[in-house]
Amino acid sequence: MKIGDKVRFLSETGGGKVAGFQGNNIVLVEDEDGFQIPFPINEVVLIGEDNYATSKLVSSKMAAESKQNGIEPDGRSIKTLLKDGQDDVDVSLNEEDKYDTVDDEKEVTFRAPVEERKGGNMLSAYIAFVPMDINNVTSTRFETYFVNDSNYYIQFCYMIAEGNSWNLKYKGEVEPNTKLYIEEFGRDALNDMNHIAVQFISYKLEKGFILKPSVDAQFRIDPVKFYKLHTFQDTQFFESPALLYSLIVDDVPARPLVIDPKALKKEMFASADNEKKESQEHVGSYIRRYEDGKNGNAFKIKHRGDDDIVVIDLHADELLDTTAGMNTADILNYQMKKFRDILAEYANKKGQKIVFIHGKGEGVLRSSIINELHYRYKKYAYQDASFQEYGYGATQVTIR
Repeated sequence: MKIGDKVRFLSETGGGKVAGFQGNNIVLVEDEDGFQIPFPINEVVLIGEDNYATSKLVSSKMAAESKQNGIEPDGRSIKTLLKDGQDDVDVSLNEEDKYDTVDDEKEVTFRAPVEERKGGNMLSAYIAFVPMDINNVTSTRFETYFVNDSNYYIQFCYMIAEGNSWNLKYKGEVEPNTKLYIEEFGRDALNDMNHIAVQFISYKLEKGFILKPSVDAQFRIDPVKFYKLHTFQDTQFFESPALLYSLIVDDVPARPLVIDPKALKKEMFASADNEKKESQEHVGSYIRRYEDGKNGNAFKIKHRGDDDIVVIDLHADELLDTTAGMNTADILNYQMKKFRDILAEYANKKGQKIVFIHGKGEGVLRSSIINELHYRYKKYAYQDASFQEYGYGATQVTIR
């Protein structure tokens, strides 16, 4: 409705044309005599309508008021339109300005709060080997995992020995109370994985924690174990059986494969009086398995072909009929005494080759022999003995 429109009164006869408005609710209607009559706007109707209903007039008024209040003609507010996902866009905008954009390449930095478990503040971690098909253990491939059974984050390096050097296979961070996949391997890789090392540090994020020492763990794996079903046991970490190697358990690091040479030297090179005393107390009571009764030689000695290589087996069950009442230190001292006696017996035979079979085990006896050769018998040459003849656990010494 605008000035000049012809209108008719609804509640009484008469009408005229619109001469003006007073506020939002009063329209001034000028009659045929030129008088302007104020009339409620909802009591007049434009001439030419098919009916005299006020719905259209009221609707027009409401539309105007709604627009002033930020409400669109379909009844939705601007806030609602934004929430509905930008269905109504301005077609005049450039294509890149019409819609919000999301940067998919932006790094996600949010971390969900860690749920700590009771007892998890004692550091425990493992390396796990899991058969991919436990029902076909003789031909299956395997998966390697780092298992973090603690409330700490762990940053670690997983390495495999290659001769005298190391090859880094994986480095990463594993979250608390989780396991992290490292790699998949087949049986063809087992011979290259006999010596493994793991180094790591532990910490917590966004909260105080008790400082834990860094861990340097080394261990050897026997490829034969991967062909035996009973090697793989049920654990709380996997749904299928797995082979676990402990790195640290309840804050106690696994026994290191490499022995501290200084500590070993201090223990082995004790005073002569103490060594003599121990010999009188222990060695005299041992039962010797190979005693010929003639020259006091208490060892089983083998000669091989024309090379005349002497082979000495230092395993405890080869040297002794029984180890009852002996601890590991007693056995090691006895084995090392026999090692020294053999070298003393052949000290004047230059060029003589002697193979000492010590086995793999934890590597304690081998480390003791190597340290002895390094500090006491520096002029003697030594090397790993033939793998084909003696396996991995033998060292060959050449008298010079």
